[in-house]
Amino acid sequence: MKIVSICPSNTEIIDYLGLTPLLAGVDDYSDYPSEVKSLPQLGPDLSINMDKLESLKPDLVFSSLSVPGMEKNIEELEKRNIPHITLNPQSFTDIADDLLTVGKACGIEEHAIKRRQEFMGTVERLKTIGEKVSHPPSLYWEWWPKPVFTPGRVNWLTELSTMVGARNLFDDVDLASVQTDWEDVLKRNPDYICLAWVGVRQRRVKPEIVKNRPDWNTLDAVQEDRIFVLEEALYCRPSPLLLKGAVKLARLLHPDLYHEM
Repeated sequence: MKIVSICPSNTEIIDYLGLTPLLAGVDDYSDYPSEVKSLPQLGPDLSINMDKLESLKPDLVFSSLSVPGMEKNIEELEKRNIPHITLNPQSFTDIADDLLTVGKACGIEEHAIKRRQEFMGTVERLKTIGEKVSHPPSLYWEWWPKPVFTPGRVNWLTELSTMVGARNLFDDVDLASVQTDWEDVLKRNPDYICLAWVGVRQRRVKPEIVKNRPDWNTLDAVQEDRIFVLEEALYCRPSPLLLKGAVKLARLLHPDLYHEM
């Protein structure tokens, strides 16, 4: 079987199921596991080269609505009658269900059921530990600095925040992604600042960027130097890699509780 993934989270779901050897091509942003970079690159996830994709003659293409703007690619897949499945995970349960969807489509349903159980088992262990935290700190997640974008309640990072014994600063906003401003964040005064800019490598994000914002020197997180520059691949994509990110962050926040994870 020959499959194609046109967004990073799908590629990571495929890898979690052990299906990477079936991949014939990926989008330019797929970078995990590292061996996928040697596959034919089909362009940025929002501008897939459909002629090149079609030339690979895939049996199945995996797209995802978790990437805003992916609709254009999906319309083109339908127009060309290329077999495809569109995922749209917004929660850890959605990701777990997508493991079954992909596994069944690729003929490894029993293995996918096992991997789903393992995935949800880790989620439940993290949640159980997180419930022991009596005063969960607030986390301000920054996806983009200007204009400011941060996850709202309907997003996997709200769930991840709870799993690591914390809470999303914007969990009161009933959206997946919230466009706000520096003044709003200032008023909310988060306990921690988590910088994970979409598409920007970790080494290029400097804490000084937020420290120099107007009046942000008064924030508790800034005064206590509680600013995390995080690897966006572990937090900004709805895939099993979120568990790796959750464990990393949990150990930073509550090392005494999560040391065995």
